[in-house]
Amino acid sequence: MTSAKLWTIAYRDLMRNRRRSFLTLLAVALGLAMLMTFNGLIAGTWDEVIQNSIRLKTGHLQLRAPSYDEKKVSLQWQDLLNNPDGLVAGIQRMSEVKAATPVLWVSTILSTADESLGLQVFGIDPASSFYDPIRESLVAGEFLSADDRNGILIGQPLANSLGVGVGQRVNLALVNADGNADEDIFTVRGLFSTGILSYDESAVFMPLSKAQALARTGERASAVVVLLNRQADTDRVAAAIQGEGVRLLTWRDSNQLVLQTVDTAKGFYVILDGIVMLIVAVIIANTLLMAVFERIREIGILAALGMKGRQIMLMFLFEALILGLSGVALGIVIGSVGVAYLSQVGTPLGAAASAAGSNFALGSAMYAAFAPVTFMWLSVWTLIFVLLASLYPARFAARQEPVDALRSL
Repeated sequence: MTSAKLWTIAYRDLMRNRRRSFLTLLAVALGLAMLMTFNGLIAGTWDEVIQNSIRLKTGHLQLRAPSYDEKKVSLQWQDLLNNPDGLVAGIQRMSEVKAATPVLWVSTILSTADESLGLQVFGIDPASSFYDPIRESLVAGEFLSADDRNGILIGQPLANSLGVGVGQRVNLALVNADGNADEDIFTVRGLFSTGILSYDESAVFMPLSKAQALARTGERASAVVVLLNRQADTDRVAAAIQGEGVRLLTWRDSNQLVLQTVDTAKGFYVILDGIVMLIVAVIIANTLLMAVFERIREIGILAALGMKGRQIMLMFLFEALILGLSGVALGIVIGSVGVAYLSQVGTPLGAAASAAGSNFALGSAMYAAFAPVTFMWLSVWTLIFVLLASLYPARFAARQEPVDALRSL
């Protein structure tokens, strides 16, 4: 008997019990759609975390002094870049560079009449396009100017928790480069809300010149941050600007914790994917076993007429393949709709975004993203699980002796 004939028989057998066949097909489709939606949500979330970190803090590249330790936020002169403006001037001449700017990071304590909080000051060049996301996220007041001597920007969530607003004064205290405690009074010029709670609740922006004067670092900076037009150019630009006396970090180096977390989490995603596929496989196996028991006499007749066990087995495998292919096709459609919906609407995170900490630049919602390669492999493995699950029912049917099969009814 030809393969084409076996395909026809397999299709007709499935149509005998359309409801059961449809429900089995739907189980395959929903299982794959759920995996696509979940993996799309995870892929979109982690990509957003990295992109948020790049555009708000790390850039695609950073130049630092070799001895600078970000965890200590050192202000010692030997740990800072001596000539950040010269580095910026050279880097900005490259066509791949969108923005290059010096920044001074300072640990500080912000105090009001009622409360004190430990925060990080970003001493910035207000004219740099690197800070356009902050400029565009202003919700009250105005952006900083380079010659502002006592103005700062703070996040709206931080302002709400402190009970301060535009025009009000706060106190900033720190230990400067000389190792002495110092403090000054600043006026809140504006409030921003990027939607990234880890920044909106912990960052204070002031002009670089004022931050340098307050921290007594001279004209030194913690780093030069470089933003590129295309992320793909990172390694090429890094090779071009690598020089002696500075340490160069790419966005991968600056976001190691995020990338390591993603790599660790992938193991859990694989386990979850496997569990869902296993459930789908059990449903397929159950459906085919029921079909085998219902058609024992028919299998005996086919065997008595000369159909070989290999052909009987192939017939049931074809049934599983029809269910699998149809379920995968429908699952791709449903999953794509789900990913498209979540890419626009997202899933609110609420307090979980803030609880994630400053190491993860999570927004207030998780948004899905299409991951074609991941979706392709999910579809392939779903189909493989379906076929593997059908092997036992197919072999069981193929091993039926004609006499025993005919006596079963």
